[in-house]
Amino acid sequence: MGTKCTKIEFMTFTILGILLMGVYLILAISFHEFAHAFVADRLGDPTARSQGRLTLNPLAHIDPIGTIVLPLGLMLLSGGSFAFGWGKPTPFDPYNLAHPRRDTGLISLAGPVSNLLLASVVALALHFLSNDFYVFLAPFVIVNISLAIFNLLPVGPLDGQKILFGLLPRDLAYEFQVIMNRYGTLILILLILPIFGGQAPITAIISPAIDFISRLLLP
Repeated sequence: MGTKCTKIEFMTFTILGILLMGVYLILAISFHEFAHAFVADRLGDPTARSQGRLTLNPLAHIDPIGTIVLPLGLMLLSGGSFAFGWGKPTPFDPYNLAHPRRDTGLISLAGPVSNLLLASVVALALHFLSNDFYVFLAPFVIVNISLAIFNLLPVGPLDGQKILFGLLPRDLAYEFQVIMNRYGTLILILLILPIFGGQAPITAIISPAIDFISRLLLP
């Protein structure tokens, strides 16, 4: 295991590794956004389908800044140790949903769950493949886990905020939504900025969960 970790760390700090991680992030975001569109469609809202988002084609989900420029820039600046990105938000119309608050939570949950499922499938395959595949596919597993955990944070505009909105009692849910609509983006920016000793606060928040699931899934 020590040799494998060394290989991953070495690969991460190369330009090739950073570019490959960028590709992995694009694929993970595309799968994530497709899952949102798929569940929304199944729950009766055709908005995403009508806008061409019910597809795994990355071109339908890429936001030039959030999916390409920002993640690659952050990886280059951090030596591949940190990245943040987003896809083009998947549209849905809550008025087409039978249970708007609950279904909004389900649509939002679909993204992180899809990334965890994809990570699990690839990690399972690694148990049966030679070690040569580990250095290339293990980072893909970690990218998907990281994207899932990051999006589960209950801060607007992340999926976790909408999931919590669907779980809270009605009055409390709408109060929470008002707060997140007003301050959510600011809170997220403060979490991402490396303001404490050169490290982003969000790293300390999500890293334990990412490390735990990675150790659980990877051989």
